[in-house]
Amino acid sequence: MTDMPWNAMPRPDWRARIAALAAESRGRLAARARSAPLFAHAYAFHLNMRFGGMTPLHLIEFAHAQQLCGIKIHIEDGEEASLSRMPDAALQAFAGAVGRHGLELHVETSTTEAAGLSDAVRIALAAGATSLRCYPRYEGRISEIVEWTIADLRRLVDFDPQARLRYTLEQHEDLTSGELIRILRAVDNPRLGLLFDFGNMINAYELPLPALALQAPYIAEVHVKDCLVQPDRGGWAHLACLSGEGHLPMAAMFVELLLLGEDRPQVLAFGLEEEEGYFAPALRLPSDEPDPFIAARPASFTDIGPGNLTARLRQEAAAAQRQVETVRTLLREIATEAERNQA
Repeated sequence: MTDMPWNAMPRPDWRARIAALAAESRGRLAARARSAPLFAHAYAFHLNMRFGGMTPLHLIEFAHAQQLCGIKIHIEDGEEASLSRMPDAALQAFAGAVGRHGLELHVETSTTEAAGLSDAVRIALAAGATSLRCYPRYEGRISEIVEWTIADLRRLVDFDPQARLRYTLEQHEDLTSGELIRILRAVDNPRLGLLFDFGNMINAYELPLPALALQAPYIAEVHVKDCLVQPDRGGWAHLACLSGEGHLPMAAMFVELLLLGEDRPQVLAFGLEEEEGYFAPALRLPSDEPDPFIAARPASFTDIGPGNLTARLRQEAAAAQRQVETVRTLLREIATEAERNQA
């Protein structure tokens, strides 16, 4: 690991990485960069969902207008209009709206505990989703959290006996890549993979590209964001910022993720999760004892701040729009670089 300030760390040379690829890999990279499955993520509109009256139906409209492939939405997003508050008939109507707009639905929840996970599976199936993301939010020793999560996720076969959903476990700031892999191997469910978040390994005191390399065989989906890394009690906190303005090696990560999978792309969705203003403290420290204790914590939220509410909501919506453009520009640059080297 390094004590060097993040703003002084050298950026990985993603162009050199592409140039060193075999011609077949460069061609595959170019094609995948031009057709990457981009999804609108509801957290990019977190404040609008909480304070601005935005609903899940509005997220569908945004994704359709931006010609995205689908939407990722937490069951609680949208307050009274959220999926968790909808009766089955409304969930089925929502599924119809997703389908009419030619989109795919991925649902998310912030627990692995049986009651919450089984309810999220019910909602996902009723709404016509194809995928469900989860992560543990237990208080306890890391060894306990790992064992509890293994037990939880083994019950997915009971909650979804017909195996209609895919599942992802997200690294969410507390567990390391090695601990996530231990969970997946113990659960041994072929429908369960990892969701790789561009920044959440920071809080577990891991670097982005080494974490990606460890998780690579298991990654099925991705959350795309950028952040500023801040020192925190010897570890690292992250403050989310506009994509392209932070410390994360976004281009290098996209290259590695797009290359996963031989015959077909391994990553099935890139969720555009702009989170400007979201702060997460360090949860793992280099000074930790071998089996550290993780305190209880709430699900993710962004502080609205003291300023003008209307202006803040407009700022968030503009940032979500800008991220779509930023990511598409970056993907075009990757494709062009791969094609140039191929020529």
